[in-house]
Amino acid sequence: MNGDLQMMPTNDLWEALGEVEEDDVPHVLTKLFIIYEEQLSRKPDDEATQLFFKRLRQALEQVNGCNLNRR
Repeated sequence: MNGDLQMMPTNDLWEALGEVEEDDVPHVLTKLFIIYEEQLSRKPDDEATQLFFKRLRQALEQVNGCNLNRR
C-alpha cells in the first residue's frame, strides 16, 4: 500500500486487511490508534476523531462480551 491519502475502496481495504499477517494485526491497530490520538490532541473537538474512539470502545466492549459468553 502506498502512503497517499486518497480514499481506497472498502473492498480493497478488506482485501488488504485480510492479507495482514496475524503477528502484524496488533501493529496495525496500534498505528491506527496513534494516528487518531494525535489528531485528537491537535483538534480535541473533532467529531470524526471522537466518533472513532466511541466506535473503538463499542467494538472492544462487543468483543469482550463475546469472549465472556464463550467461557
